[in-house]
Amino acid sequence: MTAPLDRRLVLLRHAKAEHPEKVDDHERALALAGRRQAGRVGPAMAEAGIAPDHVLCSTSLRTRQTWDLVRAGLAVEPTVEFREEVYLAGAASLLALVQAVPDEVRTLLVVGHEPTMSHAAELLAGPGSQEAAYRRVQVGVPTASWSVLTSSAGWAQWAPGESVLVGLHTPG
Repeated sequence: MTAPLDRRLVLLRHAKAEHPEKVDDHERALALAGRRQAGRVGPAMAEAGIAPDHVLCSTSLRTRQTWDLVRAGLAVEPTVEFREEVYLAGAASLLALVQAVPDEVRTLLVVGHEPTMSHAAELLAGPGSQEAAYRRVQVGVPTASWSVLTSSAGWAQWAPGESVLVGLHTPG
């Protein structure tokens, strides 16, 4: 008998960004501290055995920069989609994007924004979730942190309260 093929959703908040005056929010770049943060995320994910095979990334400059620095530390080259919908998404619309992912994808990484990353983790987390991680996503997550959720359901069947929040991580 074979075990079900779990799917893993990794929700990564972009790294620390600059707040310059007269710059559109979509065009805000990473701060130096954010570049350092993002540079530590990829190796930390790789060490934890997280190897995304598909990425949904917001089109904002800071999320694209975060992804570039994370990718450099991973041992894989996943398929990447830069999606305006991730920039604009709330938790429910992000779930709809997740539900549209092809079933051959086993580990999906979403690079996005607060409060959507924490709200989506809270929305999806169900019984068996790690309590400390769940409490943290209820109040928001820090920059460059990532939540990991798992489910044996196909992506189209992911639903509120039906996955397990197995952890919330920050770069070391």
